[in-house]
Order: sequence, then C-alpha cells, then structure tokens
Amino acid sequence: MTNTPAPQKTIVFYMMPEFTMIAFTAAIEPLRGANRVLGYEAYRWRLASRDGGPVAASNGVEVKVDTSIEEERKLMLGERRPSIVFVCGGTNIDQYQSKSLSAWLREEHNRGVKIGGLCTGAHILGAAGLLNNKRCAIHWENLPGFQEAFPQVKVFSDLFEIDGNVYTCAGGTAALDMMLKIIGEDFDDNTVNRICELVLTDRVRNPTDRQRLPLRARLGVQNAKVLTIIELMEANLSEPLSLVEIADHVGLSRRQIERLFRQEMGRSPARYYLEIRLDRARHLLIQSSMPVVEVAIACGFVSASHFSKCYREVYAKSPQQERNERKQLMVA
Repeated sequence: MTNTPAPQKTIVFYMMPEFTMIAFTAAIEPLRGANRVLGYEAYRWRLASRDGGPVAASNGVEVKVDTSIEEERKLMLGERRPSIVFVCGGTNIDQYQSKSLSAWLREEHNRGVKIGGLCTGAHILGAAGLLNNKRCAIHWENLPGFQEAFPQVKVFSDLFEIDGNVYTCAGGTAALDMMLKIIGEDFDDNTVNRICELVLTDRVRNPTDRQRLPLRARLGVQNAKVLTIIELMEANLSEPLSLVEIADHVGLSRRQIERLFRQEMGRSPARYYLEIRLDRARHLLIQSSMPVVEVAIACGFVSASHFSKCYREVYAKSPQQERNERKQLMVA
C-alpha cells in the first residue's frame, strides 16, 4: 500500500458579490491542474462568503460556497486552517466592504495566513489596512480610483505583485500567471510547464508585463513624438502640463505639436488632453464613491462647475447624472 502525500496547502477563495468569473476560474484551475500533474492532492480549496450563502458573479452565474466568515473563524486554529485566503473581487467593489470582512482578514493575516486579492480584491485588502506600504497590482481600469482611495499603497499596473505574504493580481488571465508562479515556488518549473500544456498556454508572463496594448497598437498612432506626448499627458492628469511644458520636454514648438495632433489624432492637443482627463473622471465616478468635487480635483479641474460643464459637453450628461445612472443599474 502506497502512502499518499498530505495536501500541501489549503486555499480559501472568499467570494465578493459581483466577482469576476474569469479571474476566479483562472486562479482555481491551475490548482486542479497541479493535483493532476503531481498525482496527488497537493492543493485543497474551499469557497467562502459573508453568510455562507451562494454568491452571484458579475456575469450572473451563481456559485455555491462552503463556509461563512464565522465558520472560517472557527477553522482558523484547526487542521483546516488555510495557507492562503484570496478575496475574489469584481464590479462595484466599494459597495460590499464590511468591518466584519476586514476584521477577519486581519485575524487571518496576524496568524500567519497569506492574504491575496484577485481583480478588485485589492480594494478589500486596502480597506483592511493590509496593503499599507506594500506593492500591489490592480486592473488598469480601476487604478485611478484605487490611487485616490489608498494613497499610502504603492499600486502598479502590473499583472500581479507578491510583496511578502500579500498577493494581488490585476484580474482576468493574470490570475493564471500568479497562481503558476506560486505553484512554481512550491514545486518546480517542470510542474508548471506541464500545467501550461494542460491549459494551452505557452508561458508564464512576468509580473511586470503590461496589462494593456502598447499605445502604438491601442491608438493606431505611429508618430513617436505624438506617442511620447500622449504618455506625458496620461502621466500628468491631476496637474495637467501646459503646452509650453510639453513642447519643452519633447523638443518641438507649440505649432509643430498642434499640427501633429491634427494629423494623427484629428483634434488639437488641448482637446485630446481634456478628453483623457474626462475619461479618467468617468472611471472614478463609476467605480468609486469619491465626491464629485474630489473627482474634479483629481482630474485637474479648477472647479466643480468647470468640470461639470466640460463633462456635459463630452458625455451629454452631468457627472452627478452619470453617478445616478450607475446607482440605478446596481438596484436593477
């Protein structure tokens, strides 16, 4: 009779309402693949929710869970104590934060359990104070709101970040890369390569690989000077640069920049700069609970009234109307 090795790790996935299904499945499937490749149950996992009830993902699919927060507290001291707890985030994350969830995560962390966040799960870790002075990754779409909410956290638009005993990833398929990294540290590259073959991926991406397409591909712009200017604009949204400052940085005259933008972008540089600032503002309005006046300041507007005027001009609605429509969608 052969002895089967004991499970190496137990992982808890805490399911937030409206969690992102792709990030969750991309995280759990490599564990199943590892067990299959290794020939024994190296990983066990269970799902938890606030009250132990089922949780619906952002795509509407409902998932049954195994435990509640209260039950997880009871398991903290026994043999079923987890090695890692991952918070599975998704849309409207700020609506589902709770003191009980933060307290439980801190308890787990204080007992040596590693804590992670998938997709917007970093918001929950930040609210619990577990990301202070740590590096973390979050989806590019949620990065502006996260920076405003947690200025003490070093957030990056990386695929994933592992800082000590805290794990974060940007969501989507980046969860696969992070889990393969963890499995590789637990075992070896050969195990990871065999899992990659199972799930039909050819490599594990580096943590710092870009989340988005390069500007050249995303915008269809080929002129290197225009791309450099756009990168400057995107890096200076809360305190916009003047056209003179931009011109000095890239070594062109204001007139040359105006002409290049007309040719490549079909509008003036000032208009393009305004549009990307408003786009950031729209993300903040939809994905955070920041007051409108704070959103205006974060996006470089001198007053809420000027911000509202510009916003209405581009989106045919006021910032407050944008937020009210979001709330109505949530209720529906």
